[in-house]
Amino acid sequence: MMATAANIRAQGEIRHDESMSRHTSWRTGGTAETLFIPASIDDLSEFLEELDADTPIFWHGVGSNLLVRDGGLPGVVISATKILRHLEQIDRYTVRAGAGLPCTQLAKQCIRWKLGPSEFFAGIPGSVGGALAMNAGAHGGETWERVESVRTIDRAGEIHERSPAEYSVAYRSVTGPPNEWFIEGTFRFEPDVVPSMDAMKTMLERRKATQPLGLPSCGSVFRNPPGDHAARLIEAAGLKGYRVGGAEVSTKHANFIINRDDATATDIEELIEHVRQTVLDVHGIELQHEVRIVGEVPA
Repeated sequence: MMATAANIRAQGEIRHDESMSRHTSWRTGGTAETLFIPASIDDLSEFLEELDADTPIFWHGVGSNLLVRDGGLPGVVISATKILRHLEQIDRYTVRAGAGLPCTQLAKQCIRWKLGPSEFFAGIPGSVGGALAMNAGAHGGETWERVESVRTIDRAGEIHERSPAEYSVAYRSVTGPPNEWFIEGTFRFEPDVVPSMDAMKTMLERRKATQPLGLPSCGSVFRNPPGDHAARLIEAAGLKGYRVGGAEVSTKHANFIINRDDATATDIEELIEHVRQTVLDVHGIELQHEVRIVGEVPA
């Protein structure tokens, strides 16, 4: 018999009415009806197996590319990053990484193992699972260019091994089997590419110099349109420094929206829409946001 999250006994931590502002890089957003932090893969599988099939599930990574509306998230938010941080070298050019591993750690260790091209992972401000879910990229590299296989878990708690052929992958977009979430990725690198720790450090220094990293944001808000850059279009539309409530278009990098002064998720979403509409009016180009916006609109 299926159970609600409130009735399931688990080894991990179950919290109710948990503010998602604690779990997103924007430091704002509504509450999760239930937050589950599993203690192990078996704990996660058993929880999913017992959970009522009608209960909504949201899979949460590190929250670096996420806006949770002020009305919050119904059902269960699963945060499994604590148990999915493994990284191992399978053979000379192949590694296996857990979905909770920060991409910067993947980059640093692959460089130590002399596996390339891997430096670009350091430019992705999130976890391996998030990078797999959206084909994240940086500095000319994209996640799925390196994927050999993935492991997923479905809402019945069963684990699957999947090949790239089972997914439709595009720029910042990945579509695959429904109701499955990434728990691991296997990545293959090139025998004739020697990575550079200095190159990675240069990338990180350039990122630090050009992006407002000390302030709450989600990273880049909009995808770059073909042949152009969202930041250039936003800046050319005169939007740097534009504010809605506590949310502000960064004066350092126009494709960043920062939580300047206790912004609500509504402030941020309204600013995203204002930027999109203004760029459309000024340039005739409709920007697509890459940030994931989820949850209920407040009553």
